[in-house]
Amino acid sequence: MAPLTPHWTQPSHADIQDVIKASETEFLTKSFSKVSLPPFAVYAKMSFPPCDLADKPTYATVQCGKAKHLNLNSDLLYINHSCEPSLVSHAAKKAQTSTFKFPQNLPRVGDRDILEDIFDTGNFNVLAGPKGLQPGDELTFFYPSTEWHMAQPFDCFCGTPSCRGKIGGARDMSRAQLEGLWLNGHIRELLEERDSGARSENDDPTAQALRDALKAAESVVEAARSALRSYTESTTGNSNGAQQHQQTAKNGVNGSKAGRNGASARELGGELGGDTRAA
Repeated sequence: MAPLTPHWTQPSHADIQDVIKASETEFLTKSFSKVSLPPFAVYAKMSFPPCDLADKPTYATVQCGKAKHLNLNSDLLYINHSCEPSLVSHAAKKAQTSTFKFPQNLPRVGDRDILEDIFDTGNFNVLAGPKGLQPGDELTFFYPSTEWHMAQPFDCFCGTPSCRGKIGGARDMSRAQLEGLWLNGHIRELLEERDSGARSENDDPTAQALRDALKAAESVVEAARSALRSYTESTTGNSNGAQQHQQTAKNGVNGSKAGRNGASARELGGELGGDTRAA
């Protein structure tokens, strides 16, 4: 898939964002901050326009609700993923030496506070995180903090200690993988629905009984299949052995000139016994 051709005027955020492109034909871009911001300050607004709601999710859309996605239609599209981002929610244990106060009621998973910045699609804000931003800081965010299922999963090579490897959306990640990360409200709701559904299925005694019965039936079928295989191989071997004995007797006792004198090399190699099969 070719990179999206920008249809907006570039640069779209010249005062705050510097976009570096490796080429016009590859997905190789980086974005850097051009401003200094204190923790939790608004870095950019996802305004309408240029944003608009998308008909369906693509690799270039951003999820802003349980079933809603938006097109950024700006250079904010070029903000890359990182498992330890500067513009979206990597969390770590609260530092005892922190000089700033964490805002109350920030949505997160687990008991760890946000160490980086926040890409808040629920309120259409891009916020600087607890560290703030300095000119030259690369702009990145944790894609599963907005995306439940990604149209184009990819292998992450951010190289950070907490790198999650393959990134395909929060749906495909465990609670442990998301532990401590800041997540948008719609992602947290979808996770609750996913986990609640799994718990309900596991807690249903009728469903569990049916699963146990199915497992037992599969074991019986496998045992019968194995017995049939053993019986078939046994009878085939006996039949071939009897035929070989009769042929040998004919060749040796009758001494017919038209008969064969012993087994051929191919027979000794196993073909007569049925060991060699056509591919």
